[in-house]
Amino acid sequence: MILEFKTKNYKSFVDEAVFSMTAAPKQKGLDYSLLVKKTKGKSVKGLCSSVIYGPNASGKTNIIGAMDTFRAIVLRGHIRNSEDQSSPNQASSSLELIPNNMEKCSEPVLFSIDFIENDLLIHYEVNLDLGCFLDSEYTRKVLREELHVNNEKVFVRDDKLSFGDFKNINKFLADNLYRNEDSIIEISKNSLNDEELFLMNGFKLIISQSFVKLITNWFTNKFMVIYRADSLQLIKRFVDPQKQTVYVETTTNNAAKLFGINSNALGYVISENEADAKLCSIFKNMKDQKNAIVAAEIFESYGTIRFVNIFPLVIRAILTGGTLVVDEFDASIHPMALMSIINVFHNDEINVNNAQLIFNTHNPIFLNSNIFRRDEIKFVERDDGNNNSVLYSLSDFGTTGEKGVRKHEDYMKNYFVSQYGAIKDIDFTPIFEELISREREV
Repeated sequence: MILEFKTKNYKSFVDEAVFSMTAAPKQKGLDYSLLVKKTKGKSVKGLCSSVIYGPNASGKTNIIGAMDTFRAIVLRGHIRNSEDQSSPNQASSSLELIPNNMEKCSEPVLFSIDFIENDLLIHYEVNLDLGCFLDSEYTRKVLREELHVNNEKVFVRDDKLSFGDFKNINKFLADNLYRNEDSIIEISKNSLNDEELFLMNGFKLIISQSFVKLITNWFTNKFMVIYRADSLQLIKRFVDPQKQTVYVETTTNNAAKLFGINSNALGYVISENEADAKLCSIFKNMKDQKNAIVAAEIFESYGTIRFVNIFPLVIRAILTGGTLVVDEFDASIHPMALMSIINVFHNDEINVNNAQLIFNTHNPIFLNSNIFRRDEIKFVERDDGNNNSVLYSLSDFGTTGEKGVRKHEDYMKNYFVSQYGAIKDIDFTPIFEELISREREV
């Protein structure tokens, strides 16, 4: 369960942006949106969902891109560029795309995350010197790196490396650690590399491989960040593929039928020469009653394909207690289908593993006090003067004063009269008036 994500100097977010999934104080109602976890005897109230609003090019996708980039850096363990360029988020593999393009000199890039896994509150933060925008030849450096567990320092790495108390991760440590503590600390200091994360390298090899595995498993399997979901493809792989092997996932297929698929079934088909499965429509040929297989993009709507690609990730989040973050989740998907998915995350009897859903949207239907709490509704606004993005929550307005937001107000109406900001008045009429005027002159 994620509690907080921070970033600074990531593309349009020049100043520090804090994305909180912790319940704000003095928020009443919609208690089903709360996830209560205990760590070290203390109760933490997290949010099970969050929706992000803002005009086009405001930075909504950038905040999700920052999460995806941080995830990629942690999992590969260094700040060198990745050879894998397959991700639609190019900044996750080519780090020279991260710094703000308006900055004339290098400013550090910050990533920070707080999450709960295995009843441990984990805080991990990195501060990186990546150079200026598009400077791929810059000598990069990890300026600072820190790990805290249950609010206790485990290590801090800056100009030097210092350790705190390992008591909160004792069960993950080797028996001989304390017997050889001095030498292990010295070896750890000598293992530092400017371009490598100490957590994923020296700490993993010298201090605790099992604890790092806990973290990497969370980033790999439970922190599911889908950047630009329009290009999302869910790939099914088989250990021993055979020609025309067909795999139908029952739960997803049943959900697709409720969604309104046109074929008898949707399945993943793998051919003899291809390792990657392809989504196909499967139906009976009316002439010979045999199964006929057609590529899904030929027979199904774009919205259906997106739904079937995404729904297995919803299932995984609910079953594992994962955090699903999706850019433009509702694109080409009917609001009622998305509303049902939101209700699943809000259902205490179904969401027993503390799963979370985070997505951005332009659809105002979710600006409703009966669907989301004020602390679950986020806004991103971009300053027209300096092009910097700012992230804030509806709960930041408070409940009193001229701009106060009360529980049962009409959030949608207030948003469209620009009471909360993060909206732009767009009028294309002058462009066409000028165009028509030029045509008449000719």
